[in-house]
Amino acid sequence: MARNDSLETGELTDTSYYILLSLMEPRHGYLIMKNIEEMTKNQMKIGPASMYTTIKKLLSAGLIEQFGEEIDKRKTYIATDQGVSLLKKDVLRREEMVRHAKLILKQKGEGE
Repeated sequence: MARNDSLETGELTDTSYYILLSLMEPRHGYLIMKNIEEMTKNQMKIGPASMYTTIKKLLSAGLIEQFGEEIDKRKTYIATDQGVSLLKKDVLRREEMVRHAKLILKQKGEGE
């Protein structure tokens, strides 16, 4: 069975989520990777190959766009309105997932 691209289903992978979140302000690739590492206290690290593959998908889906001119061969990207909208929906989806988990764990005596 073929795996659906998560962007086609309106969901973000963790990699897409963090890249899009990082692009709430303009950043180029290296700064995206560093921002994600800082934001997650090194819990999440995205390598260049994975990052640029994901950036291509986000560009193709219209969720990010190139920002300004290329400087020193570095392309800078920023989230589009469509990207921000999807990010907001995904945050709500993830909050709901956490709420479900907390409820079930609490019922089983494993939660707060």
